[in-house]
Parts: sequence; C-alpha cells; structure tokens
Amino acid sequence: MKKIELNPLVLVSSALVLIIGAFAAGNTYGGTLPIPFVKSVKSADFSSLNDIYALMQRNFDGQINDEKALDGAKAGLVAAGGDPYTVYMTAKEAKTLSDDLTGKLSGIGAEIGLKNNVITIVSPIDDTPAAKAGLKAKDIIARINNEDTSGMSVDTAVSKIRGQADTKVTLKIVRTGTQEPFDVTITRADITVPSAKWSMKDGNVAYIDVSRFGPDTAKLVTQAATELKSQGATKVILDMRNDPGGYLDAGVSVASQFLDAGKLVVEERTGGKSISKLTASGDNTLRGLPTIVLINGGSASASEIVAGALHDNKAARLVGEKSFGKGSVQEIKNLPGGAELKVTVAHWYTPGGVNINKEGIKPDTEVKLTTDDYNAGRDPQLDKALEMLR
Repeated sequence: MKKIELNPLVLVSSALVLIIGAFAAGNTYGGTLPIPFVKSVKSADFSSLNDIYALMQRNFDGQINDEKALDGAKAGLVAAGGDPYTVYMTAKEAKTLSDDLTGKLSGIGAEIGLKNNVITIVSPIDDTPAAKAGLKAKDIIARINNEDTSGMSVDTAVSKIRGQADTKVTLKIVRTGTQEPFDVTITRADITVPSAKWSMKDGNVAYIDVSRFGPDTAKLVTQAATELKSQGATKVILDMRNDPGGYLDAGVSVASQFLDAGKLVVEERTGGKSISKLTASGDNTLRGLPTIVLINGGSASASEIVAGALHDNKAARLVGEKSFGKGSVQEIKNLPGGAELKVTVAHWYTPGGVNINKEGIKPDTEVKLTTDDYNAGRDPQLDKALEMLR
C-alpha cells in the first residue's frame, strides 16, 4: 500500500497555476473497501435515505439523476465525519487526482499568473505546444477564444485554456516591444511535467525546486543531487514553495538526501499512539551541505514533512513564510466503478514531536513575498536564502 500526503485545498491558492492543470495528491493508495461498508455500524438506520428518495420521486418537479443522487448520498455520508480531508470521489474525480499527481495532463504547457491584475505567461514549459508556438515569459493573454480576460481569475483562465489533446485554443497575446497584439492558435496535447527541476546558482549553490511529490520525485531529486554535486555544489537551496504534497515515500526519499541513515523523518500516530516511524534511507548525497529550505503558505503535507524533518534534525534552516498546516495522513480505498474513498487514518508528527495541523511550520527567518514583488519579478525569499548561504 502506497502512502501519499497532500492538501488539495492549496491547489487553488497558489500564485502560479499550470495551464496543463493544478497539481494534487491524496494520501495512501491501495486496498479495496468491502461492500456493503456500513454493515458493522449497528446503530445506524439508513432506511430513511430510501424514504427521502421515494418522496423526491413522487414530489419533485424535475428529473432526478439516479447516479448523481447516489454519489451525493455517498459524499454526504463521508462529509458527516467533519474532516475536510476525508472525502468521497467519483470515478472522474479519482482519475483527475491520479493524473494530477503524476503530472499527466492535457493543455498547452505554460505556467500563468495574475501580474498587475492581468493574465500573464510566467513561463512556457520546454518542448510543449506553448513553447513551440513561441509564447514567452511576460506575454499578456488578452483574450482566450475571443473572450476578454479583463477581470478574469487565474483559475478561470486555466479552465478555458485547458482541454482535450488535439483540440485548439486561440490566445490574443500582448508582448512588450510589439506594437500590435497578435493571435496564436495552439493545438493542445497530453503533457507530463516533471515534479522537480534544478540548476546552479551563485556558482556553487545547488537549487532544487520540487513542485509536488509524485512517483518521479525521488528519482529526479537523486539525479539532481548527483549532477549538481559533480558540478561543484557545496551549498543547497530546496524550494518547496506552493508544493501541495504527494507521495509520502517520495518525501522520505527527499529528506533522506540530507540525513544520516536511521534518522527519524516522520512519525504517524492514531489515537495518540505511535503506529509507524519512517526513517532516512542513507541515500544522502547532500548530507552535511549548508542547506536552506524555502516554504510559504502553499507548502503543505509532504513538503511540510520534509521541512520539519530537516529542521528538527538540524540539517537545514527554513526561510520564507509559515506553511499551510496539514498534519493528517489519508488512505485511498478503491470502490466499484472507479470511485474512491479518501479517509484520514492517522496524524503525522515531526521528529521533534510536533503535529502542525492547522498551525503550520514557522520559518527560522521570515521573509514576505508581496504582490508588488511578484508583479515586478522580484524574489526576496530566494535572495535571502542566497545571502544567508554566502
């Protein structure tokens, strides 16, 4: 059974949204829930649901979609637990969750944001339709299929630009230095976006940006660590800003890059009792290098686990803003027809014994990134990390 740690609520709060889709994850894959699953609940009488259904059939002035009615009843039953992370997902929602986690999505392959209150290309992703069509960073999207984007939110723009592979979308682009706006028609495609990217900064600083903890993350971060260290990296910045989480084992693997084998990464507790302690594997290419971890309010779940593990084990300092604060672990149970139940089964604690649920992790050095900074292309958080490492 594979565990994943994530907060889907963060997905809509990120400053940047990939046009190919916002990323998500769940928290523990595997297992099939026995049906009927209420058979052991002796005190509950669910016959009243049938009574309500019958009354609706006889009295409702409209049509009832049986499938939607059943999905609604299931979702309501799960929501009665009062836990925002325990949810019933239809087959379509479950597939979207899985696709998002693996980075397999359909669209044009560009990252957009709201800069100076206009929809703007932050960066096209290499070797995607957006890059091949010539879109550039700072391009303003004035219209989407003849619809004016004035006052449009990033989420709305994303939903209009995304679409099935082999379909087309036309964008009216306003580019600095170009007198007239121009149209670009782009054919959407299926795109897989890697969960991590890396580069060298300041000559000897390994910069590793992890956008989610997907099935490729452990391999990519290991590759990054090996390549950057061979290029002379003696210091590290691990950027997990706006990272909503993902597979728990990927988080443990990333933390293991910085820790001695056997060091505690995270502890899971149910009912206050410890049920699992996950420790570093010893694949620690970056162990001992001065390290800064960047976090913000969009850093959640698995990214918080990694930040907490490195902080509590004194392997890194944290810079940025307080993280989101999701300290629970979910399992995903497969249901007939492709639906899934995501249910909270435990809460996790940092090596220092802290559960950050709702509270978040506070950085050692707080640095704000304001709207003005974002609009101007400034990154004071990254600048501060580089300054501290110098």
